[in-house]
Amino acid sequence: MRTRLPETLAGGAREIAETALRACVHCGMCNATCPTYLLTGEELMGPRGRIYLMKQALEGEPVTDLTREALDACLGCRACETTCPSGVQYHRLFEVGQAAVLEAAPRPAAGRLQRAAIRALALSPAFGALSGLGRTLRPLLPGSLQDKVPPAPGSTHRPHARHARRMVLLTGCVQSGAAPHFNAAAARILDRFGISLVEAPQAGCCGAVPGHLDARDQARALARRNLDAWTPLLEDGAEAVLVTSSGCGAYLHDYPDLLRDDPAYRDRARRLVDLVRDPVEVLEALPLEATVPPAYPRIAVHEPCSLQHGLKLAGRIPTLLRRLGYDPQPVADGHLCCGSAGAWSLLNPDMAGRLRDARMEALNAGAPQAVYTANIGCWMHLSAGATAPLRHWLEAVEAVLPPAR
Repeated sequence: MRTRLPETLAGGAREIAETALRACVHCGMCNATCPTYLLTGEELMGPRGRIYLMKQALEGEPVTDLTREALDACLGCRACETTCPSGVQYHRLFEVGQAAVLEAAPRPAAGRLQRAAIRALALSPAFGALSGLGRTLRPLLPGSLQDKVPPAPGSTHRPHARHARRMVLLTGCVQSGAAPHFNAAAARILDRFGISLVEAPQAGCCGAVPGHLDARDQARALARRNLDAWTPLLEDGAEAVLVTSSGCGAYLHDYPDLLRDDPAYRDRARRLVDLVRDPVEVLEALPLEATVPPAYPRIAVHEPCSLQHGLKLAGRIPTLLRRLGYDPQPVADGHLCCGSAGAWSLLNPDMAGRLRDARMEALNAGAPQAVYTANIGCWMHLSAGATAPLRHWLEAVEAVLPPAR
């Protein structure tokens, strides 16, 4: 695709936009795996149409509210990247293109306020308490709010750090409040194999929530805070940063782009990417052995978009669970998004509900005794339509391991 990008476009952003736009050959294969295109059948609701809109905005063509709304409807699932035969890095272009669109067609005050409220709630230390209050009051809430209340967390017991081998644990924001049992399960499992998970008290949100909600400066500040907090631990011998929520893991991989114009942090961001680990990458290398057969072997595994298309780890969780005696059932169209996409489900409730229903139908088709996922947002979103117990896949691993010593 030919481009006429202005010289005023910042160096890093210009390189990203030129590379992505020139790689696109207009084939439209991306539309075949785009959830919003499949729902609407509209060209502007698919990656190819959005690429044209972003190209026009970057080249200084007139931008309308329609352009902004078409980009707002993108889930950021990155299925188009996995499908694209030309290797277009759509998510990098989207970050640059959306900024240009919002500059030319600013969001109305109501939209800005809505996004600010979601950011404040997600990053609030009170999120966990509010989640508990929501569960208590759930029968009194209207149906639309009942669906937003996260399920009760599992066991949050964690062993003390006692091993020489250590990994840094991302605490997160929403996950630390709504699902602290994700990290607790990881800590208990790895403790059995001589690995302690340690936290940096100053670290927290990975930055994905503000980064996806028009607050890139706040996302950069959070990324810098995390790098400052983790660097001493990594320099002191911690071998990796473990992330139990795949959405956060994928965002950490974007730190080099996020901080590309910051000479004090961009090299540190690049080095961090080599140290980020999803639990499946760590557990695959350990001598895992089930000591008892699974109580509920017939399962379905939901592989989040961030795991498949962001981290490129598709198929590895089902393979690991099969090794431990589980029987993962086939899931039709497993590459498609569940409709969570962080805060996207709050901003686009109708489409999010339709995507969730389609995913749950596929996940339940094999009559599983339990459904396992790998991302906090998907766990919260899918729980509203779950008929079988919905859990983090680490809980399936822990259930068949020998008792902790």
